[in-house]
Amino acid sequence: MPLYEYNCQLCGETFEVRQKFSDQPLTVHEGCGGQVKRLLSVPTFQFKGSGFYVTDYGKGKKPSPGANGSSTKSESKPESKTESKTESKPAPVVKSD
Repeated sequence: MPLYEYNCQLCGETFEVRQKFSDQPLTVHEGCGGQVKRLLSVPTFQFKGSGFYVTDYGKGKKPSPGANGSSTKSESKPESKTESKTESKPAPVVKSD
């Protein structure tokens, strides 16, 4: 059941109530009898980890070899490339008075 947050207009108290989706919103504070207003609040849960982001879905992922029912396995060696990197250093700053 969802947890709803209310604020009393008379006494200013903020309180939470568990209600079903089909229940009518509260209109009267049980403590002081004042009118209440339902508040909007941030959800208390977060989706973390892989599988919860737009970038995790929709990509044409290739099936693993053998997933299509074939029993042959093709292996390929990764290409090794030798790259030469040159380090660039920023020019020294010269102050002139």
